[in-house]
Amino acid sequence: MMILSAAFVALASAITAVSAHGGVLSYKIGNTNYNGFVPYNTPTGQSSIQREWDSYNPITDPTNAQLSCNIDGANLGTGQLSATVAAGTSVTAYWNQWPHTIGPVMVYMANCEGSCTSANTASLNWFKIEQSGLISGDLPTGTWAMGQLVANNNSWTTSIPSQLAPGNYFIRHELLAIHTANQPQFYPECAQLIVTGSGTATPGSSYLVKLPGAYSMSDPNVDIDIYDMQGVTNYTIPGPAVWTP
Repeated sequence: MMILSAAFVALASAITAVSAHGGVLSYKIGNTNYNGFVPYNTPTGQSSIQREWDSYNPITDPTNAQLSCNIDGANLGTGQLSATVAAGTSVTAYWNQWPHTIGPVMVYMANCEGSCTSANTASLNWFKIEQSGLISGDLPTGTWAMGQLVANNNSWTTSIPSQLAPGNYFIRHELLAIHTANQPQFYPECAQLIVTGSGTATPGSSYLVKLPGAYSMSDPNVDIDIYDMQGVTNYTIPGPAVWTP
């Protein structure tokens, strides 16, 4: 009985830990649904447009070598897929039952300059295509983009820039939860796209960043205690400016 009880407690603790955080479970691109990678399971036999991510836990160090596409961010070998999408198409990322409502939502892309499957995501040049932070109110009690994500069935919809030049790209959704004082929680997720269309636009160098490299703990909006900021109604989202061709 004691062994069974201990096992039950361990299982309950694991479930609680998993439910505390999360990641993207699936995508809808245009009218097509794509399954995401299933964490806590072997990648063997899985196929997805998403890169591997191993747990619902956040990355808490903004200089972590695997910040670009989560831990461990590996391609799935023969199971690694890419979604073909026309520039201008909407992309919806569906998260698990998301518990956090304080923090910004950011969406990045990167040109793979060849095959995304063989790309080193930490060496790519990433550019932001959308971001949303504090919507209304003050930092500790206001409405944040992450709160809107939760209210919208734990989903976030953005669009591939309509003038983007065709090619092989990553799309990267990232939540930055800042509900814990001075302890940022990054939740990045990457999926592979083949963008089509007649666009010719590409972002200039001022919009491009490395991940890691775009954030540091010296950034006051990364290393932040929102509970000491009652009445403060502005928040600058970290990272580069949004590229709008």
